Amino acid sequence: MPTLGWITPNPAPPRTNSYVMASRFEVKSLADVPKFLLRSLSSWSQVKTARGAYGASLIAQPLKRTFWTLSAWEDRDALYAYAKADPHGAAMRAVGPSMKSSTFTFWEVDTASLPIDWDDAKRRLAEKAREDAARGGGRRA
Repeated sequence: MPTLGWITPNPAPPRTNSYVMASRFEVKSLADVPKFLLRSLSSWSQVKTARGAYGASLIAQPLKRTFWTLSAWEDRDALYAYAKADPHGAAMRAVGPSMKSSTFTFWEVDTASLPIDWDDAKRRLAEKAREDAARGGGRRA
């Protein structure tokens, strides 16, 4: 599956901040990929109508068992409301046992900076993964 390019569910107001989240997920086996992919697509449909969603993109690398998300939100509360609501909430619960690892990073940008560049997001995720590893952990789903 190719990259699902940046979509803009709700236009971001000018001269305000946006709350950005990037994530990287790795599933345990190739057998876990179809389930994760299907759940990702249902969450992708949900983000298109989510309150406070300024933008989102998704990269799926099924043969590497790796999935990436990037999204911008009105604020942290809007992101968390989306994450808890179904189908995303149900998807998180369903794929949890299939996860090998996950990394999340958050930052704020001026809405004039949207859409977010994937190179920047991947750099931030790599830094976060290194920080997590240095602390003796890393996020396990």
